[in-house]
Amino acid sequence: MHAPATPAHEPVYHCRLRTRLGEIVLTSDGKSLTGLYFEGQKHAPEVGSQWRLDERAAPFARAREQLEAYADGRLRAFDLPLVLAGTPFRQRVWEALRLVPYGETISYLALARRIGAPKAVRAVGAAVGRNPVSVIVPCHRIVGSDGSLTGYAGGLERKRWLLAHESRA
Repeated sequence: MHAPATPAHEPVYHCRLRTRLGEIVLTSDGKSLTGLYFEGQKHAPEVGSQWRLDERAAPFARAREQLEAYADGRLRAFDLPLVLAGTPFRQRVWEALRLVPYGETISYLALARRIGAPKAVRAVGAAVGRNPVSVIVPCHRIVGSDGSLTGYAGGLERKRWLLAHESRA
């Protein structure tokens, strides 16, 4: 289980949102978004003593607005300050995910090739699964080489919904 990007002694601000896809927990360091986790999501951090419930922490209001606009079909790309905790390899994978266009999918192999690591498909898959800001960094757009829906930390039903939602645009 990973921790948000904030050091252990710094507070982790969080809030909960009800969405079409269920409850979401947002986390922040007070300036940037550090996490977006669906209820029951794999690899979600555990609430610790440094966590502070604060719906007014930055950038929660902006994230809420953009998530609503996305769900309504009015937003295709998120513009939020992000601080994502992860290894340099994971950072490369997450940056490459942000370049996959709205409404399109690519395979894990194609993603591995894009970051210059074509033999690291499994490691790319693991990094995709550890994406701390689902939807905003669109890990749902990554599929198997045959186009099949493979794992999604937030659940395959959510992945199906996200892909169908983007294909209607």
